[in-house]
Amino acid sequence: MHRPGCRPSRRQPGVPAPAPRRRAAVAALALVAGLLAPTALAAPPAAAATPGGKKVIVQLFEWNWPSVANECTTVLGPKGYGYVQVSPPQEHVTGSPWWVAYQPVSYRVESRKGTRAQFQSMVNTCHAAGVKVIVDAVINHMSGQDNGGTGWAGSSYGHYNYPGVYSSADFHYCGRNGGNDIANYGDRYEVQNCELVNLADLKTESDYVRSRIAGYLNDLLSLGVDGFRLDASKHMPAADIAAIKGKLSRSAYLVQEVIYGAGEPIQPTEYTGNGDVHEFRYGKDLARMFTSERLAYLRNFGESWGYLPGGQAVVFTDNHDTQRDGGVLTYRDRGEYALANAFMLAWPYGTPAVMSSFTFSDKDQGPPSDAGNKTRATTCYSGWECEHRWRVIANMVGFANATQGAAVANWYDNGWQHIAFSRAGKGYLTLNDEDFAITGRSYYTGLPAGRYCDVIHGDFSNGSCSGPVVTVDAGGWFAATVNAHDAVAIHIGAKLS
Repeated sequence: MHRPGCRPSRRQPGVPAPAPRRRAAVAALALVAGLLAPTALAAPPAAAATPGGKKVIVQLFEWNWPSVANECTTVLGPKGYGYVQVSPPQEHVTGSPWWVAYQPVSYRVESRKGTRAQFQSMVNTCHAAGVKVIVDAVINHMSGQDNGGTGWAGSSYGHYNYPGVYSSADFHYCGRNGGNDIANYGDRYEVQNCELVNLADLKTESDYVRSRIAGYLNDLLSLGVDGFRLDASKHMPAADIAAIKGKLSRSAYLVQEVIYGAGEPIQPTEYTGNGDVHEFRYGKDLARMFTSERLAYLRNFGESWGYLPGGQAVVFTDNHDTQRDGGVLTYRDRGEYALANAFMLAWPYGTPAVMSSFTFSDKDQGPPSDAGNKTRATTCYSGWECEHRWRVIANMVGFANATQGAAVANWYDNGWQHIAFSRAGKGYLTLNDEDFAITGRSYYTGLPAGRYCDVIHGDFSNGSCSGPVVTVDAGGWFAATVNAHDAVAIHIGAKLS
């Protein structure tokens, strides 16, 4: 969830200074419909193994469990997504804002997104579709309600009292800043022992607390969950997370939310010993390249910019927090957002996580819900943005799968907003974010000769393509016109002949 004191990304080493660039008032509106069109959905396999090498994550933010299950079967499995990240499933405070899910009152798997039985069914259904399940786990804190109350599933609670789970002795009371809240992100003790926006901060150094947290995570593992996104990891010492991990009943994938802050004492690198870590600088810098600098600067995008090691970084154009905080591209940027995601899914740095949002006009606004605040079934493009279904994004998941392990080769740029590169022998992307078409160019792909589906504009299914076909000659070249704010992408998994 949102962290007070989060700073905008500063320029990383190896990133040139800003330069003026051309920007149309509206980015190629005629192309937007094609870029955003939902993909045609192939019939799902009758049964499928869990993902294996597929590693793209999709965050279905605040979707209810039956909707997630249906999406795994009809979209995520067929399109090649490896993991679905679901919102926190534990009992939470009541109310309508999105952040109520991040204020636990018990560890019962019962929330406005569904019952324990529905959650279990969702996990089983996603596994049958070949999609693993990551749970957004809130383990740093409990609720932030001073007066307590009754949780979603009927559990009574106080700010520092959760009957049968925690008592007042299980929380930190740092006594700083006129209370217990964090004010200074330059103070390690304060960040990890004071309260994040009044949320009751658990003593994760306590073996009892660690055991209760591990008990919750083990319960989810018993339901078949494959991994956890650990919310607010920065607010727990890495050693505490390691101790909790040591109490898990079996191995599980972990990705930790640790927001980078320049000059702060707590750094994301401290947490790589526990598992993967979110690289928050990635989305902000990517947005900057698309909106005010040059795509040509992306030639060395990744570790050389001071980022985490690529093998332990989870990257995203936006997530549920950053899209509300600004400085990133979001669904509102439409075609530009689609192209940024295309680059992310084509580029080899980090594990890509695709965002799937609900429409909001207020930062606190919750998902589409009924009168009792129970989350409604997802209806894409009607209250739910479903970015993961947009043709460019959904089809580039297949590109990411087909090119895994292949290095970047054959880089080209025009010094500004037109770039192209191959993933050696497996795929090729050329992306033009200029305000004019690029004509009369040939591109060296290094791919085998043949006919390929342009997955930016067409869907590949059963050996045929619903859109343009690109012919690569015996020398590995193809010729194409790339329209303004558009792209062409081909890969060996979408080869017609």
